Amino acid sequence: MSWVSDYHYKWYETLAMNVVRAGGYIPRHIAFVMDGNRRYAKSQNLRKIEGHSHGFEKLANCLRWCLDLGIKEVTTFAFSIENYKRSEDEVNGLLDLAREKFQKILLEEQKLNEHGVRIRVIGNIGLLPEDLQALIAKAMVITEQNGKLFLNIAFSYTSRDEMTQAVETILKLGDELEPSDINERLLEECLYTRHTPPPDLLFRTSGETRISDFLMWQLSSTILYFTNILWPQINLWNFLSGIFAYQRANLRLDSFKRQKRLEHAQLAKYSNYYSLRVQRFLQSLDCYRKSVLLSLSTSN
Repeated sequence: MSWVSDYHYKWYETLAMNVVRAGGYIPRHIAFVMDGNRRYAKSQNLRKIEGHSHGFEKLANCLRWCLDLGIKEVTTFAFSIENYKRSEDEVNGLLDLAREKFQKILLEEQKLNEHGVRIRVIGNIGLLPEDLQALIAKAMVITEQNGKLFLNIAFSYTSRDEMTQAVETILKLGDELEPSDINERLLEECLYTRHTPPPDLLFRTSGETRISDFLMWQLSSTILYFTNILWPQINLWNFLSGIFAYQRANLRLDSFKRQKRLEHAQLAKYSNYYSLRVQRFLQSLDCYRKSVLLSLSTSN
């Protein structure tokens, strides 16, 4: 009977996936605000850290759904800089949980490479303990050649800090830049998401309808979807509900997105973005970030 139940569940799951694919407009990039871990723990009489652990486990399910649906990029808000204000026990528990998960990533290198998953961590990782910085850097380096699914983990992150770091990057590396080179387009290239397209869909759980300082620069043409389900309780049907909402909204917003892409291209064309100065600066930025990553990945 259990086998029959599992068989029928898989059949319904496959059918639902096919129906969604038939609707077209599959998002290329989804961002998740995984909210509700602590409330879930409280409802189940668990410790807070156990709620966060259940949340990390649920992320694996969501990644499988995204792969099955053909979604190419996932960005998830795992740890906000604001989280440092929580109790010392909870913060330490979250950092220990991150250590455990990144160590597991290193052990599953072959599996990640087989599925083509690339790990990228966006955030101010310099605020993290050195051993965790090294684990994060190693996870990014060992998967950097993969390209089937990009998993961007926002860790030690807020949008305001991201924008501040972008300005500091220009001040630190932009000695050759002219004042006229510095504009919206250049600043965008200095964000953590330099090589990442904006999310098509932002999916937030737990009933909260806030952005919470997450990807605020990048969300100008993103469709927002909020659901009351707590993150550790999310299932395929909740996930597909968000995809359906995206498909309906995208019919109305498709022309708007095309216009935004056109404006973005024009901003680059009629600025100094393609000048040799700016291109040298961007190359040096990529080289600098790569060297920092390699240095961290080889540290003990």
